[in-house]
Amino acid sequence: MFTVLDGEVRVTFRGQTLVARAGETVNVPANAPHAFTNAGDKPSRVLCMCAPAGQEEFFTLVGQPVATRTQAPPPLDGGAQAAFIAKVKVLAPEYKTELLPPPGAE
Repeated sequence: MFTVLDGEVRVTFRGQTLVARAGETVNVPANAPHAFTNAGDKPSRVLCMCAPAGQEEFFTLVGQPVATRTQAPPPLDGGAQAAFIAKVKVLAPEYKTELLPPPGAE
């Protein structure tokens, strides 16, 4: 389940695409491939609730620590972005996570 805290997020799953805005919640069925992109011109924040527990460990390992919950992570330069993607690709199978291309990039 994903709740948009700030901004707008384009969510795609099971052939359906929708835009969720701040305050809205999207429930993606278990094991349904899904993808997100920022749908607006401002940063967005999403609260992800995983059940059963375990998937949050993946996000902890690949996330970028910030000082406060509302602080945006620092931008990644080309090398840092490549390292991030490589790390995600290595960890994804350990957490039974399938990586999808962003919507429109197929």
